[in-house]
Amino acid sequence: MRNILLAVASIGLVAAAPSAQPYANAGSIALPDGAGWDYSTFDPVHDRLFVTHGDAVAMVDLAHGNSVHMIGSIHHGHAVVPIAGTDDIAVTSGHDATVRLINVVSGKQLASIAVPADPDAAIIDPASGYLLTMNADAGKVTEVDLKNAKIVKEIPLESGLEYAVIGPHRTLFVNNEDRNEIETVNLATGKPGTPIALPGCEGPTGMALDAAHDRVISSCANGVAEVVDVMTHKVEQAVPIGTGPDAVLVDPVRRLALIPCGKSGTLEVLDLGGAKVRKLASVSTEVGARTGALDLRSGMIYLPTAKFNPPSEQGKRPQAIAGSFHFLILKPQHAR
Repeated sequence: MRNILLAVASIGLVAAAPSAQPYANAGSIALPDGAGWDYSTFDPVHDRLFVTHGDAVAMVDLAHGNSVHMIGSIHHGHAVVPIAGTDDIAVTSGHDATVRLINVVSGKQLASIAVPADPDAAIIDPASGYLLTMNADAGKVTEVDLKNAKIVKEIPLESGLEYAVIGPHRTLFVNNEDRNEIETVNLATGKPGTPIALPGCEGPTGMALDAAHDRVISSCANGVAEVVDVMTHKVEQAVPIGTGPDAVLVDPVRRLALIPCGKSGTLEVLDLGGAKVRKLASVSTEVGARTGALDLRSGMIYLPTAKFNPPSEQGKRPQAIAGSFHFLILKPQHAR
């Protein structure tokens, strides 16, 4: 998320007639102001929606009237990971290189765990139950024992780490935004593998696993999504998308990959139903909507974004307009 620049002009890219669009605007949820945001996460067990927002976590309690709560005190948060069987979350705090464990009911911090520099993306390894943090500046993956609030292992890779997924044989695939490749790790042994080059991809950030076809999809800042076979570690396809993507969401129920693109203001909808990935549509969203969360049950997509003033100086980031931060909600229109 470090090299994504937001634009101030929305470009609506439509791949089909409006009646054929697979998603429609279903309203929004207003959120408090704050400096920046990053990953958003949906917790289906408790119907909670999270997004790191500056120095706190915004939580929307969808089960109780979409009530909004600001939780914790962090330093430039990135990822929020709900901890199974609890009301706790793990949050990567980038500027002070920590993982914070926070109870969302009380709002109290339970632990602060020091990790290598600039923890960004984070996922749970189902096999071990450990939290894996991608420490972008340090170029390391950290295994964190959440029950005992301690580091188990650090795996050296290269700086520039972004989002990651776990594929077959406990292979970790990690986007490297700076080197335009995917780093690999054998989680069973803790040893790095051979990186996968992404030719034609600049700044890969978002990633998701299409488990049904043994492939990962990486979204690139220059308007392409690259599809990699996780068994052969070879690039199979390069699919044109919008610009400024920062996440990939896979909906296995509807056999779709969903890529929010913040500069073009589009949601790219890719069909995963066949041997080849096929682009279905570009749905107009809002400028700045570059990450998102998905409710697999309903198919609803939640995209955090805001309205923007033009940048104060050329080359600077545009500034969010006070009171405009929100989740844009998209609803699926057609059964598949």
